[in-house]
Amino acid sequence: MKYGTGGKAYLSAILDLADKSIVSFVLGHSNNNKLVFDTFDIAHSKYPNSEPIFHSDRGYQYTSKSLKKKLDDAGMTQSISRVSRCIDNGPMEAF
Repeated sequence: MKYGTGGKAYLSAILDLADKSIVSFVLGHSNNNKLVFDTFDIAHSKYPNSEPIFHSDRGYQYTSKSLKKKLDDAGMTQSISRVSRCIDNGPMEAF
């Protein structure tokens, strides 16, 4: 999102597909791994026993080995659509 005179903000959010609620979100000035990992950590700390399917796009943050390890350690399954197919991330894009 652009704001002010050239500033940018990035929103990282996790959407619960069951009830369309936002489980966690973080605003940042850079679209980087930390932004995504912080969002994941907040959601996981709120629901530590949850083992959902984690749908995402193919951004470098979501295809990193670091995120894969976080998901594996939490017992979660990752789902990423093929290139040019936004099925997994569609609900979040619509948000």
